[in-house]
Amino acid sequence: MRILAVDHGEKRIGLALSDPTGTIASPLTVIKHVSRLLDAAQIADVVSRYDVGLIVIGQSFDEEGHPNLAGRRAAKFAETLRGQTNVPVELFDESFSTQDARAARIEMGVSRKKRAGHMDELAAVMILRSYLETRNLGG
Repeated sequence: MRILAVDHGEKRIGLALSDPTGTIASPLTVIKHVSRLLDAAQIADVVSRYDVGLIVIGQSFDEEGHPNLAGRRAAKFAETLRGQTNVPVELFDESFSTQDARAARIEMGVSRKKRAGHMDELAAVMILRSYLETRNLGG
């Protein structure tokens, strides 16, 4: 089953897709944020095009473990997306996905100049990787 990971940001939405076995995470694309409804419709289209069986949306939390502003936006987006597709939608703790994406690019030897820019797609890969690892450990 293919799993689609969503890194929901204010300006851009990063997407990553697993292979059919649900073990390998690859960057897919970045969608420019328009509105919650239109963004959800675009993702629902991706879901049907790639035969996705599960959508995982990254959600961030504050120090007390409550969803922060971005986390609450992600939850609202998840609700909207549930109305546009019959595929299950799960929220998953994305804490540090952008920092992990930045660290991965440094580790890969990407120059500072090329690292400057958007991490949305890679952050989605980090969310998906974390989700897959958690699931494989019995979650």
